[in-house]
Amino acid sequence: MTVYPFGTAQGGDAVQRVSLASGDLSVALLTRGAILQDVRLAGVPHSLTVGSPDLAAYEGVLSSCGAIVGPVANRINGGRAVIDGKVHEFTGKSDAGVLLHGGNGAVHKRNWTLAGHDDGSATLQLNLPDGVGGFPGNRTIRARFEIFAPATLRLTLTATTDAPTLMNLANHSYWRLDDAPTFRGHTLRVAAEHYLPTNSDNVPTGEIAPVAGTPMDFRTARPLAADGVDRLDKNHCLSESRQPLRPVAWLT
Repeated sequence: MTVYPFGTAQGGDAVQRVSLASGDLSVALLTRGAILQDVRLAGVPHSLTVGSPDLAAYEGVLSSCGAIVGPVANRINGGRAVIDGKVHEFTGKSDAGVLLHGGNGAVHKRNWTLAGHDDGSATLQLNLPDGVGGFPGNRTIRARFEIFAPATLRLTLTATTDAPTLMNLANHSYWRLDDAPTFRGHTLRVAAEHYLPTNSDNVPTGEIAPVAGTPMDFRTARPLAADGVDRLDKNHCLSESRQPLRPVAWLT
């Protein structure tokens, strides 16, 4: 593992770049947002994920690209929720009243710290005080990245809190199997029988709908649309109960 300076964020924090390698795989992480900045596979001349060598890009158009998003990934309609019997108003909602990825409490806009590492792993940590973004609880979030030879990357997310709160974290990487400017030519398969329809603000309506007969049906691998059609900014439902870890998506 190696650590290099990557730049200074607008708020003055020094951002570091952490590199890991094992077997045929190497990755680079940023302490800004716990971003997975670069993924390289031996014999492939380009990164397998969208990223930038410029910190300013992650403070602009790529703000959530490759990052851990939360404390609640995706959208909360109305920007409020009842937690432990009390209504909490979250800050940073859109003009339509929708809170995206935690609003002002968003973890992808913060600088994490390198909390631990060894030859094949690195753990990034973020401490969120009670009330940040309107969310209750003093929270500690950890993102552990591990590489296993010949070419496996594993991310484990954990969080602790001293009060009831909301926590739904996700990695927000964009994957690429070639160096083309669009995803034309990629095919996708997702082992999901249902998905969550959304309204005009991309907020789930509450319905759990079958994928059959909809553009969200990827049970059989098929090409991704390259015509600007928005098919993928929705949640696939992989199962109705907790299941063992298993493959659920295939991109080729």
